[in-house]
Amino acid sequence: PHHTARLLACQAPHSGDWLNAWPISNCGLRLDDEAIRVAIGLRLGVNLCAPHVCPCSTLVDAGGTHGLSCRRSSARIIRHGLINDLVYRAFVKAKIPASKEPLGLNRVDGKRPDGSTLIPWDGKCLTWDVTVPDTFAASHLQKTSRVAGGAAEEANSRNCDKYANIMLTHDFCAIACETMGPINESGLSLLKKLGHEISKATGDPRETAFLLQRLSIIIQRGNSMAFSNSFREGEGNDS
Repeated sequence: PHHTARLLACQAPHSGDWLNAWPISNCGLRLDDEAIRVAIGLRLGVNLCAPHVCPCSTLVDAGGTHGLSCRRSSARIIRHGLINDLVYRAFVKAKIPASKEPLGLNRVDGKRPDGSTLIPWDGKCLTWDVTVPDTFAASHLQKTSRVAGGAAEEANSRNCDKYANIMLTHDFCAIACETMGPINESGLSLLKKLGHEISKATGDPRETAFLLQRLSIIIQRGNSMAFSNSFREGEGNDS
């Protein structure tokens, strides 16, 4: 199931966009050597490390994929923040005012999505929420080994249920990007439309490709950080 999920994910649209990105440091598109090693190792399914014990006390096999979903890894928070910032900046670049973690959208349970537009998007203001499920997590393998993006679509459904009350007054879209790259259908549709709006604002028809490449780079960089966090202090490679 692990390798079936890997092969399916590699064939998903835009899962390998980081391979097409120009390594330009000023644009945040350059991956360091360790990030490239981890990204290629995960894509090819080769061993990345010697078996060891994660700081959470879980045994990590030679594939090193445990770190991608370890709940004690700070990389998960950093990766989430970077993706949400990317989406927010994309709206601003498209000249669509937006805010991150808006207050007051749902006074019933206090739940806040990751962002919201301040003007209508297709009739209503749009709210979005970012999540990054792990393709290889034991709880997701049953789905990801059957269909590419299975974990992303499950996360999409879960988030839609979570923010059902907000959808009474706002449009809502979950942006679920798996650690191996697949993106949920509605999230990918939003990103493509957002890229089109940026192109109208800048006049550059490549904006959609650039947006998806930046997203792919962030995911791979986050994978590398999460992998490194599975080592105890002094054992791993800082990256």
